[in-house]
Parts: sequence; structure tokens; C-alpha cells
Amino acid sequence: MTDQDVFRFAPSPNGHLHLGHALSALFSHDMARAMGARFLIRMEDIDIARCRREYEAQMLSDLAWLGLSWEQPVRRQSEHFETYEKTLGKLDAMGLLYPCFASRRDIAAHAAPGQNDPDGAPLYPGLHKSLTREEVQRRKDAGEPFALRLHMEKAIPLAREQSGKALTFCELDPESGGVETIAADPARWGDAVIARKEVPASYHLSVIVDDASQGITHVTRGRDLYAATDIHRLLQTLLGLPEPLYTHHRLLCDAKGRKLSKSHKDKALARLRADGAGPADIRRMAGLS
Repeated sequence: MTDQDVFRFAPSPNGHLHLGHALSALFSHDMARAMGARFLIRMEDIDIARCRREYEAQMLSDLAWLGLSWEQPVRRQSEHFETYEKTLGKLDAMGLLYPCFASRRDIAAHAAPGQNDPDGAPLYPGLHKSLTREEVQRRKDAGEPFALRLHMEKAIPLAREQSGKALTFCELDPESGGVETIAADPARWGDAVIARKEVPASYHLSVIVDDASQGITHVTRGRDLYAATDIHRLLQTLLGLPEPLYTHHRLLCDAKGRKLSKSHKDKALARLRADGAGPADIRRMAGLS
């Protein structure tokens, strides 16, 4: 490995870090240090309504307490909306985006029974895919909320034409050092949301722009984001962005098999610290000791 290899940990500051975050942060930091690579922190705060600076401050405190060190400055997505808008413009110029005014209720009502995307949501049934330019403008002028969706039937063939090969991604096994080439299947996501009226980037768009901007060479993240790599490789190919190596680690789950999450208010690292746990205890609880 060279000193140009770059890893990152990228939480969303919309709550407190829990054990699952500790696993992901330590996993990535350990890999970076073992390879003599650089390590960065990024705050994925495009959801400005839910993300707060006090959460960010607590996260950075928790990570430093765990023994992590990282380069400064910390990148905040909320400071790069202009970059995302320019990237959207490139996709739009390719004819790959269209506005969709459908609500989640509309999509659920019209989706084919039993057809879901990899996250379990009803597969988007193509509503508003063929609206006329006049109808789109009328609804925009009326102030209706909308999302910009990626036209998969156009995007996938164009990506294959640009790359000259089928879409794949490379998964690195950190224990053996082996790399497996895996076929990407973005079509199973349907016409994914790439941006919304109020925010010029979805997770899918912002993460690939940020990884390219920061020179990330190794993306380490939880297994729950494995399928998202399909869309990320599609966007990277369309936009001519570098392809990182991926490693998707195991998830921490509760006794019922549910993944730990902020939304379920699983015990925060700050609470564990207050209860007397030390960094070595967190490593042991995360299965990293």
C-alpha cells in the first residue's frame, strides 16, 4: 500500500453514536493504520433539518475517546451543496433525470405487490416518468414537492457504453487481502432518488461525489449498504469518477436480530462512557478485542 491510500468514517450527525457506529469507525481506522493509510472523518449532514452541530461535537468527542485520530478539517456535506448541484447538472445534461411528484403513499398504492427494492421499500412503479414538460412546470410553479429520479433504462446502457464492460465492484477481504469482483445490479433499485427539491443530493449522489473529492481509495461500511454499491458504481461510471475498493463489515444486532440504530435509540456511546465503560470495553462489546 502507498501513503495515498485513504479511508474514511462518515456518520450522520442526527443523533448519538452507538455500538454499531463504534464497530464501523474502529474497523475502518484499524484497517487504515494497518495499511499505513490516511484516515478522514466526514459528516454526512445533507439533512439539515435533522442534523445538529451538538450531535457532531459529541460524535467527535466519542471518536477521540475511542482512540481514533484523523486529518483536519472534517468535511461537512452541508458546505458542498453547490458541488452536488453541478454534478446534478451533468446527469441532467445526459438526459438521465426526471422530476417525480409522487408521495410515499402514492408509490405504495401503485407498486406491484411483493416487488421491493433492496432496502425493502415498494419498488417505484414509474409514476410521473412520462409527464409533459408543461405539466412538470405547472406542478413546480404550484410549489409541489418533488424528487429527481435516475432513469435507469437510460443510465445503465449509457454506463456500459462508456466503460465498455458490465458494471462491477471490487470487494476486499481484509483478513486474506483477496479481492472479489462482483456484478453490480442497479436495476433492482428502480429509478432511484438522486435529489429532492429542497436538498440537491441524495445519499447516493453525495457519497460518490465526496469520496471522489476526498480521494477515498477504500470504502469500509456496514453490510446494510452492500446493495447500495450498485447505484454508486453506476453513478461513478456515468460521471467518470474513480472506483474505490469496498469492504462491507458485519453488523451489530440486538437479541431479536434487529440492527442497532439511532432511530431505535439504542444505547449511545456517551451513555456507556457515563456508565463507566472504557475504550477497551467498547472494543470488546463490538467484538473487536
